Amino acid sequence: MARPRVEVVNDDISTSALATTRLLPQITAINRPFWEGGRDGLLHVEFCPSCERYANPPQGRCERCGGSVGYRAVSGRGQLFTFTVNHQPYNPAVPVPYVVGLVELDEQAGLRVFTNVVGIPPEEVAIGMEVTVVFEDHDPIFIPVFVPA
Repeated sequence: MARPRVEVVNDDISTSALATTRLLPQITAINRPFWEGGRDGLLHVEFCPSCERYANPPQGRCERCGGSVGYRAVSGRGQLFTFTVNHQPYNPAVPVPYVVGLVELDEQAGLRVFTNVVGIPPEEVAIGMEVTVVFEDHDPIFIPVFVPA
């Protein structure tokens, strides 16, 4: 099921400022499918066909068997495993507070993605809440962030 790519914009100034002032990741041959895969509206995660296991962050090889890996699209749905609300203005262009979270994806226990949780006031964010991925469009990079499902 394809998801449309989305540039995150809403009335919360911290969300739109985060999207427009974000420091972008360095793209490598190993992580390119993860960062550029959101172009099709889907979250792409490294997958070992031998172990039939997903892995994140991308390593370029299976950490279990040492075998070759590829990427597979996942549903983009999960639960917020843990989070923190950042009140420290590390980047003066990004207003605080904003939420940094660890999302466990539905595809596999322990498959987690560090991300921002957006589209919800920080005081309403809760561990265990159902979330779904959307993407900030920084073409060619598509940053996966999560919103309440």
